[in-house]
Amino acid sequence: MSLSLIAFLVLVAAFAVGSFTKINAGLLATVAAFGVGTLLAGMSIKDVIGQFPAGLFFILVGATLLFAIVRINGTIDLLAYWAERLAGDRKILVPILMFLLTAALASAGAFTPAAIAIVAPVGLALGARFGISTLAMGLVIVQGANAGAFSPVNPFGVLGNKMLDGAGASGDSFKLYAYCFIFNAILAAIAYALVQAIMKRRAAKAESRQADGGNALKNDDGADTPSSGSVSGPGGAGTAVLTAPAQTIVATGTKTGPVKVAATPMRILTLVGIASLLVLTTVLGLDVGVASLVIAAVLIVLDSNVQKPAVESMPWSAIILVTGIVTYVGMLEKMGALKELQEGIAGLGNSSLAALIASYVVAIVSAFASTTGTLGVISPVVVPIAMDPLLTPVGVVTAIAISSSVVDVSPMSTSGALLMASAQPKDERMFFRALLLWAIAMIGAVPLLVWFVFVQLGLG
Repeated sequence: MSLSLIAFLVLVAAFAVGSFTKINAGLLATVAAFGVGTLLAGMSIKDVIGQFPAGLFFILVGATLLFAIVRINGTIDLLAYWAERLAGDRKILVPILMFLLTAALASAGAFTPAAIAIVAPVGLALGARFGISTLAMGLVIVQGANAGAFSPVNPFGVLGNKMLDGAGASGDSFKLYAYCFIFNAILAAIAYALVQAIMKRRAAKAESRQADGGNALKNDDGADTPSSGSVSGPGGAGTAVLTAPAQTIVATGTKTGPVKVAATPMRILTLVGIASLLVLTTVLGLDVGVASLVIAAVLIVLDSNVQKPAVESMPWSAIILVTGIVTYVGMLEKMGALKELQEGIAGLGNSSLAALIASYVVAIVSAFASTTGTLGVISPVVVPIAMDPLLTPVGVVTAIAISSSVVDVSPMSTSGALLMASAQPKDERMFFRALLLWAIAMIGAVPLLVWFVFVQLGLG
């Protein structure tokens, strides 16, 4: 067994332990990098430390610190309040606004699980008030997070842009973001329409069964008694709407108005800071980590009370995961293991086929493991494929990006688990089955679709 194969198996073991236990895979990968690097590859400890991604670390710390401040000072609540007011009584606007709100948070730098954790409870409750399936709303929210996940200031986007930089296409950063946004917006619309149609059909069948079972019982004077499927509102007979499972009923007659959230000066300044971050990074080309830390520092100076809770609520576990995996991958590259893997892929003789295989690999792995970790591992393999003159770098990276993130709805992933946690207890089993089936469908169809559109057709 070669040293490179042993090194890869150690990384696989770290992923496996991290996926099925509470131990952080990034922490294991960091320790393993020193063990494998020094004992097997003959590297010095200084060489292994040199593989730590300092630039990526500052980006993750800056972006997550800023987002923690946005959450703690109530700016998120303000955005949700504006979204609910804007929707009013227009049901169709509810999923659109929740999609855009989650996408905006992810675009501003929030980890997708963090954006989902904040929007899901609000979105599912708001959807229930409008008679929208909780499953449909949940899928829309996850796709919203994925739509904004590849912005230049999001950790996913940082890893995607790293691949573009390696392929010599750093100027295509906005294209990557735009393609991922558009694809996920279309997928969200399809998911919403499909699930709502299925739930309506279920509701119709349930009503038919109730009618056939003698639900319309007659009183002695010939009057019908109300069926158990109807709900009366304050003004008399209300309209009952079936949502997720067929037995879940929501009375629209009990709908209440949104709770007002004040637009304080601090919250307005925070929104200005988020807008400034996007301008500084996408227009002026300032480093994401530096820009995020500067804006976060300004907000802390203006309100020092947010500093302690913001630092404590940062996703340090996710930061350790990403930097640990990238450190190990750097060690693999230093010892020449990645070069062997790249040569094996090159041996296929077809970069387009290699891109398809890589898309399926990241889709399958990401359904059970961290998407950020998966992107960190696959990055050095994708770069040579993207550099093929017959392919477009942004097309290859977009295919990998979408394939790796679209399966985040899996109940074994953090995003899927957050949806289940936000659902009603009685809906958990239905959510688990539905999310698992959706994830399997995404694994089967999406990698092939995005490969055909972005790689084979060369869109980009």
